[in-house]
Amino acid sequence: MNYWLVKSEPFKYSWEQFEKDKQTLWDGVRNYAARNNLRAMKKGDLVLWYHSNEGMEIVGIAKVSKEAYQDPTTEETAWVVVDLKPFKKLKKPVGLLQVKSDKRLANMDLVRLGRLSVQTVKEAEWNIIMELSDTKL
Repeated sequence: MNYWLVKSEPFKYSWEQFEKDKQTLWDGVRNYAARNNLRAMKKGDLVLWYHSNEGMEIVGIAKVSKEAYQDPTTEETAWVVVDLKPFKKLKKPVGLLQVKSDKRLANMDLVRLGRLSVQTVKEAEWNIIMELSDTKL
């Protein structure tokens, strides 16, 4: 299994709205590195849900329910989406400052590649986030 992180501005699409919807397609990605991460996602992979701009914290875990397919918001074949389903809300959100201050997470994409909207998460980083959030799967 692989682990990922996606960023969403809560005023555009919040974790709470995602839970109400019970599923969403992750569309609108127009960055090649982020697109390549979408293409690498496999059904069942777990995805950290990060509220960007306001909140700036990891708030939940989604699960990939459908692997990459053509982004229906564009006719350009270069762009793809994946389907995500809510899996679990974190017991305690993990803020960006908390991530940046934890030396064990110094190489995490969230710290190094802050603007990337779809990021990889290493298993060790995932485990640290679970520890910091007091969340058990």
